[in-house]
Amino acid sequence: MSRLLTRPEMGAAVAAIAVMIFFSLNSDRFLTTAGAGVWLESASTFGIMAVAVALLMIGGEFDLSAGVMTGFTALVVGILTTNYGLNIWAAVLIALLLALAVGAFNGYMVMRTGLPSFIITLGTFFILQGIDLAVTKLIIGQVTIQGMTDVPFYDSIQPVFGASFTIAGGTFYVSVLWWLAVTAIATWVLLRTKAGNWIFAVGGAQQSARQVGVPVLKTKIGLFMTTAAAGWLVGMISLFRTSTVQANTGVGQEFIYIICAVVGGCLLTGGYGSAIGAALGALIYGMTFQGITFAQWDTNWLRTFLGAMLLAAVLLNNWVRTRAETSR
Repeated sequence: MSRLLTRPEMGAAVAAIAVMIFFSLNSDRFLTTAGAGVWLESASTFGIMAVAVALLMIGGEFDLSAGVMTGFTALVVGILTTNYGLNIWAAVLIALLLALAVGAFNGYMVMRTGLPSFIITLGTFFILQGIDLAVTKLIIGQVTIQGMTDVPFYDSIQPVFGASFTIAGGTFYVSVLWWLAVTAIATWVLLRTKAGNWIFAVGGAQQSARQVGVPVLKTKIGLFMTTAAAGWLVGMISLFRTSTVQANTGVGQEFIYIICAVVGGCLLTGGYGSAIGAALGALIYGMTFQGITFAQWDTNWLRTFLGAMLLAAVLLNNWVRTRAETSR
């Protein structure tokens, strides 16, 4: 029992149940299938990114360009298809390759310069944000991509990222399935593979990990590329769900991803965390965001809740880590 309580995702699981009960008592709509479809859709895209960010944080790094990457990749697809007539499948692949290249650049720069990933990715954040705004406006004369539904083969790719289906009167999006798949794969990698051991090792004690043969450079670059790929996936989901994208899409959301990961049990110091916990952290965010709306409260309270949730999670995670260390 004590071992179960020290699992990194336990705090988030308890908090998720508490949030669900709280908002179900304050809104009749919250626990209906229609309501569940709304907050699961909200949580899914944050959950995909939170899981990837959690892997990176377990590896001891941060990526502040994770949010702007979603808008960057969506804009690449939008411009290549609507302005240059490129095949939409090819445009999506090019966007993925660009995202992976940016992730590899972030990882390489962090490892070769020795600078904190906070600084490197902050620089990348501003570079991508500038590209999103200035280059998009230079090419198409505005900062919003429209007309995606008129692009050839749009109907063949839209269901992959933006499909929805109805269950008992509630609308659920395919992004929820992507979220579950990403969480399952990340959990398997962390707990069942050699790569997972490497991630924990480089986050907990990088120098020691290198001394015992862990490929630190390869692992860190791979983690940054994973975060970038998740940004691409969320960008595609956003683009093909709404058929439009703006240059400021995703900006500012990188902090929400980090909060979800921390609430899910990740330590800011690295070496400890859980993909399932990060997914639960995103679920808490999604339920809270929509729960406040359903209860017809002032949505500005969401920021207050996020701050309080972050502080509580940090204190809880620190207590859990201390308990785990003393019980060894």
